[in-house]
Amino acid sequence: MNAGLPSIYFRLYLKLWNRWPLQRVDREGGNMFGRITAFLYGVICYLVFLATFVYAIGFIGNFLVPRSIDSGPESSLPRALAINAGLLGLFALQHSIMARAWFKAAWTKIVPKPVERSTYVLFSSVALLLLFWKWQPMGVVIWGVDSTTGQLALQSLYAAGWMVVLAATFLINHFDLFGLRQVWLNLVGRGDEPVGFQTPGLYRLVRHPLYLGWLMVFWSTPTMTLAHLVFALATTAYIFIAIQFEERDLIRLHKEYAEYRQRVPMILPIASARRGSLTEVRAARVRQAS
Repeated sequence: MNAGLPSIYFRLYLKLWNRWPLQRVDREGGNMFGRITAFLYGVICYLVFLATFVYAIGFIGNFLVPRSIDSGPESSLPRALAINAGLLGLFALQHSIMARAWFKAAWTKIVPKPVERSTYVLFSSVALLLLFWKWQPMGVVIWGVDSTTGQLALQSLYAAGWMVVLAATFLINHFDLFGLRQVWLNLVGRGDEPVGFQTPGLYRLVRHPLYLGWLMVFWSTPTMTLAHLVFALATTAYIFIAIQFEERDLIRLHKEYAEYRQRVPMILPIASARRGSLTEVRAARVRQAS
């Protein structure tokens, strides 16, 4: 056997290995094992979110899950109200504090920047799963819709709300929103590539179609129990408070957002039509004047 043959094979192996994109990334900076670990961590966080998202459909809609917003053992009303308020408050604090720029600046000194978003998604999912697990039903019925047509309409609106939520995430960048894009870019060594400000589809009608979808989900129920009402009121209040902080950050990061904010309504698309009509009227008056 030729003694030089193993060395030829070894040189060929090195040549092929050096051509592998991920190996080039490793040489250019960064531990390849760490990059792969971060990517797998991001995938796991996304899968946890996905399971939480699917469970939430059944939890709020009261179907196909072992514990829903109106099922499970009941306790005294004061105790149930206190526990539910605590669970909602915990989620609101986690969701808001971890989204602020000052927290991210401090947090990324502990957590690597590529997995910061994935960690935020994981913590949010855990907070929601805790809420699903410990939520206390309160059997008092506030109102109910008895007609089949009314029930079907509300159930359809509920389903439409979930579709709006999902569509709104994909219209901007679903995988960036839930951390997968960041860990993938880190894996292939492309660094941080921020997503620019954009207003596709539903975002031309309202500034926050994602929140519009959530409001449709929270309030579209044929039977509004006290537990569901507490949940809907608390989450609605949180949404409108969160919008103020979110838009302040958006104006700071994107100069064009201030003009977008003046032009497009916050939640309800009705104002878009009114503003469009006013714009047309003003344009017609300008044409007449000229």
